[in-house]
Amino acid sequence: MKKAYATVHGEVTYREGEGVPMPIQQGPVELDFAPDSVTLSWMDDAKTAGLAAIPRDEFDRYVKEGKIRLLPQPSEANQ
Repeated sequence: MKKAYATVHGEVTYREGEGVPMPIQQGPVELDFAPDSVTLSWMDDAKTAGLAAIPRDEFDRYVKEGKIRLLPQPSEANQ
């Protein structure tokens, strides 16, 4: 899986199974890309880890709407 970093701006949600949409807090997130989904992980104000997988098309929609903003990736020369 490919890793990246982003920030959440606005209402971004995920579902646990067939349950109701759950919000992902605004702020920095780490992204892990799979062919059909993206997993977002974050740390809340109480230092509790959060983790959610969303379908790739839903992730792409959030990016297009500006609700998830990808951060520039460091070049390999800087690593």
